[in-house]
Amino acid sequence: MKKIVFVINYFYPDLASTGQLMTELCLDLQDDFEITVIAAKPGYAGEKDLSKGILVTEKLENIKVVRIKLPQVNKTSKLSRIKYILSYFLLANIALLKEEKTDIIYTISQPPILGGLIGTIGKFIKGSKHIYNIQDFNPEQAEAVNYTNNKIIFKLAKTVDKFNCSYSDMIVLVGQDMSETLRKRFVNKAIPKHTIINNWTNENEILPLEKSHLEVEKLISLNNLNDKFIIMYSGNLGLYYDLENIIRVTNSFKNNKNIVFLFVGEGAMKETMEKYIIENKISNVKFLPYQPKESIKYSLNIADVHLVVNQKGIKGVSVPSKIYGVMAAGKPILGVLEKDSEAQLLIEKSNSGIIVEPQDYEGIKDAIVHLYKLNKEERKIMGLNGRTFLEKYLRRETSINKYRELIKKI
Repeated sequence: MKKIVFVINYFYPDLASTGQLMTELCLDLQDDFEITVIAAKPGYAGEKDLSKGILVTEKLENIKVVRIKLPQVNKTSKLSRIKYILSYFLLANIALLKEEKTDIIYTISQPPILGGLIGTIGKFIKGSKHIYNIQDFNPEQAEAVNYTNNKIIFKLAKTVDKFNCSYSDMIVLVGQDMSETLRKRFVNKAIPKHTIINNWTNENEILPLEKSHLEVEKLISLNNLNDKFIIMYSGNLGLYYDLENIIRVTNSFKNNKNIVFLFVGEGAMKETMEKYIIENKISNVKFLPYQPKESIKYSLNIADVHLVVNQKGIKGVSVPSKIYGVMAAGKPILGVLEKDSEAQLLIEKSNSGIIVEPQDYEGIKDAIVHLYKLNKEERKIMGLNGRTFLEKYLRRETSINKYRELIKKI
């Protein structure tokens, strides 16, 4: 049986979306391959780790999991992020090099640049094959939000990641639009081998449920959301979504107590968003922490409309994977997305929502008013269009099988 080492940072029981995806992938492949996972100890949502040992080995079913103990990260501090990332990079390389008889190394583009570099180093030293799964292109993503203006760092980062791409045996992209970004990196040069396998959700687990469903109703009552029109954003409240500006849209609706904006998750922008709400005395905006995985199938269904957003300049660089869960729950989408981006095309093709260009804040307000004025049946049809499309074209099993065949081929 061939051995694959997944070096993927986030893994069960971590709440990061990539961690949940990679956990499902590994569990579904565990009977086909010998799998080792190298991942950080859980901490994405601020969980405390009291265990000792820098590298700790445990099991998840048939999967060997090597946990790396890392310093706690403050997502609002660049210095804290750098310390966390460099610690992970160093320790993940040590853990990988300790693994024997590795046939394939599978890495993802997290942390930026260094995730791929771990696979590059591992392939060079161990003679293994390397599959590089690019969830987000960096430094392009950081450049889009002006994370730093240091051109030397950007040039160096792009050079390193281009080498990661060229030296890998296969690049896996998660959106059709991302292949154009890869081509732009290699103008007039051979484009590295790549394939497209979209992310997924478990459509058998996340189902469309009415607000009257016992567990959904319980969540609604628990958070004092009865009889409210709920506009939900569920996911990372991070740097790449323009949430620090989108939150200002809520000020136009603060006198409409029938509408509630609900932000579920954690991230670098949460403090900024909360500060704006307090300063402007907006009472119909609520924040909830990440929900346990077993509760997501209910929490997604308390919304009347879901926000799926990306910052301007992210087209072809990243795909908001939350869209798959929203479509599975059969809820209408307000997409703040660039034209011809992967998520925008999914909404358009499935007729499952309304799309507004990033930074068009008046357009967002108009879209909210439009969705609010639709009757329940119209919104229900719109949302279920997304569910029907997902079942036809975006099934979890399809993506998992593509990974299985790709790994066998390599």
